[in-house]
Amino acid sequence: MTLDDFRRSLAGTAPPAGVSPALRALWHQGRGDWQAAHEAAQSDDGADAAWVHAHLHRVEGDDSNAGYWYRRSRQPHCHDPLDVEWSAIAAALLDRP
Repeated sequence: MTLDDFRRSLAGTAPPAGVSPALRALWHQGRGDWQAAHEAAQSDDGADAAWVHAHLHRVEGDDSNAGYWYRRSRQPHCHDPLDVEWSAIAAALLDRP
């Protein structure tokens, strides 16, 4: 699935079948449902979900909590605009086998 495909899926009623919890969280955030996104990110202990979790706390405006999740994800603390970060995370996760 490409980033463009993933973006187009936001018009649907459910995340694409078979996506990881991290991508499911990004999908919900892409539709503006922070709570569902947060629940999906919390459902996985992996680094990818922690990265999305960090992004979600930036969206929320809780930069110190975001910092905790960036450290857990082993990703640098992002200061890019939120939409740029969302796209970068989605592209990176979609590129994984």
